[in-house]
Amino acid sequence: METNKRNEKTTGFNEITMETLRDRAVTMRDCLARSQIITDSMTSILGSFDLRLSALETAMRPTQVKTHSMRKAHENIDKTLKFADAILIQFELTKQAEAVILKGPQEDLQSYLEAVGQLKTIVRFFSTNKNLKTSIGVITHATTLLQKASMMLEDEFRQLLSSYSKPVEPDRLLDCLPASLRPTPPTAHGEGVRKNPADHHKDLENVVYRPPTLIPPKVTPLLHDLAQQMHQAGHQQQVFMIYREARSACMESSLRKLGVEKLHKDDVQRMQWEVLEAKIGNWIHFVRIAVKLLFAAERKVSDEVFEGMKSFMDQCFAEATSTSVSLLLSFGEAIAKSKRSPEKLFVLLDMYEIMKEVQPEFNTLYESISGAEMRESVSALTKRLAETAQETFVDFEEAVDKDATKTAVLDGTVHPLTSYVINYVKFLFDYQSTLKLLFLEFEQIDPDAQLAKITTRIMQALQNNLDGKSKQYKDQALTQIFMMNNIHYIVRSVRRSEAKEMLGDDWVQIHRRVVQQHANQYKRICWSKILQCLTVQVAGNDGTSTAGVSRATVKERFKTFNNQFEELHQRQSQWSVPDSELRESLRLAVAEVLLPAYRSFKKRFGPMIEGGKNPSKYIKLTPEDIERMLAEFFEGKTLHDQKR
Repeated sequence: METNKRNEKTTGFNEITMETLRDRAVTMRDCLARSQIITDSMTSILGSFDLRLSALETAMRPTQVKTHSMRKAHENIDKTLKFADAILIQFELTKQAEAVILKGPQEDLQSYLEAVGQLKTIVRFFSTNKNLKTSIGVITHATTLLQKASMMLEDEFRQLLSSYSKPVEPDRLLDCLPASLRPTPPTAHGEGVRKNPADHHKDLENVVYRPPTLIPPKVTPLLHDLAQQMHQAGHQQQVFMIYREARSACMESSLRKLGVEKLHKDDVQRMQWEVLEAKIGNWIHFVRIAVKLLFAAERKVSDEVFEGMKSFMDQCFAEATSTSVSLLLSFGEAIAKSKRSPEKLFVLLDMYEIMKEVQPEFNTLYESISGAEMRESVSALTKRLAETAQETFVDFEEAVDKDATKTAVLDGTVHPLTSYVINYVKFLFDYQSTLKLLFLEFEQIDPDAQLAKITTRIMQALQNNLDGKSKQYKDQALTQIFMMNNIHYIVRSVRRSEAKEMLGDDWVQIHRRVVQQHANQYKRICWSKILQCLTVQVAGNDGTSTAGVSRATVKERFKTFNNQFEELHQRQSQWSVPDSELRESLRLAVAEVLLPAYRSFKKRFGPMIEGGKNPSKYIKLTPEDIERMLAEFFEGKTLHDQKR
């Protein structure tokens, strides 16, 4: 029963729910119907508005067109008025520029240049508006003014550049050099003190050059503006010629005032050596001053005046200095082409050295195509100096080998040729770094080996020549003294110089033995005969007694010894061994042989004479006398000194 009750309740609830849903569905249908009516009404209203707006737009279109046309007309009128104002302004500017142009640039160059610029702007303005009746006339007038301005600017450029292109005074250039590289004042003999090349290389380390200011800084901007205006106007040739004429004359006059002169080979040949050597020394300073100071300063001028015109800048600089470069190099070329001689070698090396020193900087200054010819000139001179120096080496070696001077060295001392050659070789080693560069100028070789080879050949040539000169002596003992002295001088000089490193210890030891050989030969030739006087050979005599030896024989031996020794003393005290150590060692070597022999002979046979009549007639000398007289050997005394 309970189940039946629950079913009845459920059925009743469902009926109520369905009724409610039906009511709501009816309500929603009514609402949708009303919304559709409202939508249709709005659509109808809006449609009527669209028709009305279209009609209004159609009615207003003529008015809109008229308004747009009026606005466009106003804009055109404004543009025309503005253009008219611009034309009037251009006319006024033309009038103002004309006044400035006709006045000239002398009083106010900057304003003049501004007026020229303004005229160019005016020409451009009317050139783009050629439909105006006045355009052609204005352009023609402005162009005429610009032509007149160009002529005035050209004159101003010439006048301004000329005013500041005066030669640079020598003192001013010398003051710009580092103190260590300034020429030394002349000595009492009129020559500057020559620096050792090694010291010169030290001087070059960390030096600072201060090129002079050739044109005041306030003037170069004006020259730049003038050059630029002329360049833009197409007057490059006029600018080039004006600049070259003014600056070339300035550079050349500066060098001539400094002392640079143009020389030819024939001029060099006629000069005395002392004069030529002094001129070469001066030229070396001139090259350094010209490249590192004068040309460097001129490069700065051209860079500033022609800034922004690179190729033109390089061309103007090259042409402005070409005559000066030619003048400077002419002296070096004359020396390089002149007749070679040994004394020129060192000045040739000095000249080669300065050219190698300035060449990198010169190539930088003239790095453009315009400077190619001058770079080649410097390179050619450097090469030519190297060739001449190398040829002079060969000449010197041959001259030493074939030297036929008849200068007699009567006392057997060191020959002038020996001291000359040794000093020459020692001085060569002061130029080691330069010589090594020179050797590499022609081929890739070991420069140290090449220098050693040349030095060895020169030494051998000297020895060959000395050997020939030694044969002039009639006294063979003096021949040995001469060779001993000269070879000893060579060895001692080599040991005390840088040549030792090149020639080596073996060379030194070999030639020291040669000196000793000549000393031994001297002793053999000179003292063997006199020592025979102090030797008596008797059969059956043990050499200590006087048995079998007659008094007459002893007297004759003493007499012969006295005569021979006195003759040797008289002659050999005139001979010279200038080295004190060598002289003493040679005396000692003689004494070590002679004195013991004399003492022994005198002790053995002296009593046979002393007991007879006039012993002093035969025994004239004591060992002490002999020792004293030996101490006078090789002193280079004259006959007058001996008599005194």
